[in-house]
Amino acid sequence: MHTEWDHAHTDFGAAPRRAAPTGLAATEADWRQHLEQTPNGHLLGANALLDALTAGAPVRLMHLTRSVDQVRASGQLLASTGCLVGAVYGAPLTELAGGALRPHNLGAHMLGSRGDLDSRRGSTPLVIEVVPERPGPVKGLDYLRLGAVHLRTYRALRHTLTTAEDERVTRSVTDRVHATAPLLDLLLYGAAGQESENQPFVDALADAVPDLPYLGYLYFEAVAEYLMLHSRSRATQECAEHGELNNHLYKQLAFDAVASMGTLFDLGQFQPGHARLLDLIGRIEPGLADGVAAYVRRRVAHQFAATGLAPGQDVRDVSFQRISPDQLEELAPHLLGQLLFREVRLLDRYPQLYHVFEQAKALEAWTYWNTEGICLPFNGACGPKGEVGVNPAAPNARFAVWTADLDERGLLHPVEQLTAVPVPRLVPWLVAPLRDRTQEERWNNRAPVPA
Repeated sequence: MHTEWDHAHTDFGAAPRRAAPTGLAATEADWRQHLEQTPNGHLLGANALLDALTAGAPVRLMHLTRSVDQVRASGQLLASTGCLVGAVYGAPLTELAGGALRPHNLGAHMLGSRGDLDSRRGSTPLVIEVVPERPGPVKGLDYLRLGAVHLRTYRALRHTLTTAEDERVTRSVTDRVHATAPLLDLLLYGAAGQESENQPFVDALADAVPDLPYLGYLYFEAVAEYLMLHSRSRATQECAEHGELNNHLYKQLAFDAVASMGTLFDLGQFQPGHARLLDLIGRIEPGLADGVAAYVRRRVAHQFAATGLAPGQDVRDVSFQRISPDQLEELAPHLLGQLLFREVRLLDRYPQLYHVFEQAKALEAWTYWNTEGICLPFNGACGPKGEVGVNPAAPNARFAVWTADLDERGLLHPVEQLTAVPVPRLVPWLVAPLRDRTQEERWNNRAPVPA
């Protein structure tokens, strides 16, 4: 278990040493070096968030809640599976002279969008002060590398499914792979160094997302990474002066690309074709449009192979054409885990099964974090960009929570201290009624997919 969770965390303070497939044209270390040489790549290692985590001093985070009365009454801040498997979501705060707190640019975006997004409308900002027992490591959780954890969890808990549900899940996953096999093989060719044309590649990737929504996550993270690391805008420079990557860039990308993101942030809906991608990037920062397609082609191909195939598996020896379920588990177990994880969530009965599957993973995450001394886990999927969680099971950390007022300068001021602390318990599953089921219904009514 520990090895799988360690594999899912990126250590930004050490050279990459994760086990990986073979036959890749570029290693993880090669990519790390390339990313660090981009205009904002220095922030991958020299970053205000990382400095705060390694200092061992008290850290203050901003958290938005729409249930402040429940928090006040219960004394509990619940963890969320939407935040690093099982953490309390937050964004860093910096204390200024006089006691006012400046939100990280991610927090500023969250505060500024409260009136526009259903998920944040009517929310109250809280300030969470975390006093860690000791300085923490700079290990960020990369959810794209959780495939092994998802697969093992499914194997252990599939007995909670009916036979029909289990068959439906496994058949659907296999069909999704078969339906998108030409594109998946193209990704492997690219990961091994074979060149292809940018426009057809991006269009094929976009076309495959409805059948294999997990590809939308890989696609989005590649574009988000490109924007944050290559942007030269004045706003990005101001963020860099504070030691921060510019989160506004990928937030604008997500909400411009998918109309329903304001209701449910679902990257499985991210599927712009080549022309649409260039238009989106051109509206965010015109100077970045020309290079995005080539970056997406190279980065998505590498990430798909590196995060999906079995360590030690040669990418040149794998084809998804007519692959059997047993072969899929042998050759691409991490991809299989990601697909099973998402397929189970589509079951009508998933709201009743939610805690069975998700609490098990949260318990493992808390065990790993406590073993590693991680009090404040953070999202490391495309760098330490500012998404931080509170480990609610950290045994020796101390917590304090306040409500906060926002002033006209965008600064927060603690107001009322609440008798509340983060607790190792998950919030209920509230996503099902918000989901856009258009793609799901189309898939359920699909014609038979050739094996």
